[in-house]
Amino acid sequence: MAVSPRQKQSVFPACLRISSASTPETRLHHGSTEPPVPLHPDFQTGILTTAQPERRRKGRKSMSRRNGQNGTVVIAGNWYRVRWRMDVEGQEKRINMNEKIAPVVFDRSGNPKPPSIDVLRKAREIVEKSGANSEERFNRVVLGATTFRDQAKTYLHWVQTRDREPIKDASSIEAALNKWILPEIGGLPLADVHNITVSRLVGEMKKSLSARTVNKYVEYIGQIVASVKDGRTGEPIHRRKWDRSVMDLPVVYPKKQRRPALRVVAIDTLVSGSTGDEQALYVLLAATGMRISEALALETKHFVNDGRTIEVSQQVDRDTPRIVRYLKTDAGTREVDLSTEVAEYLRAFISGKSGLLFETRNGTPYLHNNLEQRWLTPRLQAMEIDEKGMGFHAFRRFRKTWLRGERCQEDINNFWMGHQPETMSELYSRMEFELDRRLDETERVGVGFTVPPVEVAPNAPSAPRISEKVELELALQEQ
Repeated sequence: MAVSPRQKQSVFPACLRISSASTPETRLHHGSTEPPVPLHPDFQTGILTTAQPERRRKGRKSMSRRNGQNGTVVIAGNWYRVRWRMDVEGQEKRINMNEKIAPVVFDRSGNPKPPSIDVLRKAREIVEKSGANSEERFNRVVLGATTFRDQAKTYLHWVQTRDREPIKDASSIEAALNKWILPEIGGLPLADVHNITVSRLVGEMKKSLSARTVNKYVEYIGQIVASVKDGRTGEPIHRRKWDRSVMDLPVVYPKKQRRPALRVVAIDTLVSGSTGDEQALYVLLAATGMRISEALALETKHFVNDGRTIEVSQQVDRDTPRIVRYLKTDAGTREVDLSTEVAEYLRAFISGKSGLLFETRNGTPYLHNNLEQRWLTPRLQAMEIDEKGMGFHAFRRFRKTWLRGERCQEDINNFWMGHQPETMSELYSRMEFELDRRLDETERVGVGFTVPPVEVAPNAPSAPRISEKVELELALQEQ
């Protein structure tokens, strides 16, 4: 029997249509061991309204769990309409939406034709235009407009308190955020931090910062955006495919990086032209390759093995004059061995000292920036070799260059310098137990510069002086 075009038509499959005279049915899915769940049809429309009890959603909503909606095309009246669901701010459940697409087309028998490809395409366009599949809208409506500044605070706290590889000193990250990143993009919602917005920041940073620093700061941005995780899967909610070309990130050329190192002649000039604590600091840095923060935290108790070995286990904080019980890396906790002449010089320097080797009048450790401005920089300027980046780290580069030039055993070289092992051979090597081998190697490679001679006090007379009073007493006893 032909259906009148004016009657409501349904495009639901025949297997889901239930007549008003039928009774409730039960269905069991193949492979399921659960009892059948009763189906509850709407006897007026013949549509199944509830197939099984509604389950409570667990975990946080996430776009990563959605496949994207194309919309469902139905016939309502004489129109093809598309139905889809939309998120609403402040509401857990999504609401049902529908919109007209095109008038229904009937065949010769008066039955509505299935929606054409054009109708399905227009349905998808309507759904996309509504923003139902938009991650940006989802983040704004469902997750709320969390700003980059707010998430940066959360990230900084997390990286310093997490159990796995916590960052013990995040001051450098915080400084980069406060000076460069937050003033530009701190007020943006996380959903709006992407390649285009970051590219404008990159353009500003390239005017003043090196290529390596710009790339490092962009890494911080990516880590902060990715730190918002889905509560159920643990995956990032704001997925980004960072494109270096779109952001116009500068290319890092190692040969063009600022890595100034001191030469042997410069070391000799610095050592011979200084005295006291300043001279001892130059000798220590050039002979060991220690980081300046490690050297300024040395105490007399750290010199062991008759002064031939230094135990490195602490450093001075970057911004405050205090000792912290951690180092830059795990490999930084190490022992550094000294040649005989350097050990003798430092043994004489620390004679009579207790506690810190280098300390202020208040008994606090020096800050390396203060010593650099007071001691090192004026001397480098007078020698006309000062340049950007030529600080105390130039001593460390000198030592590494000298060790490699003298063909120092690579395992011992890395151990002394506190470099992380990269190969299985380096990982298996246990130089912390090979003291004799290390002492032989440090004598062989030497230091390259002239170590100042140790000032020795004049020899005391072989017999003690006898006072005139004692001589008089001895004379009286003889009588």
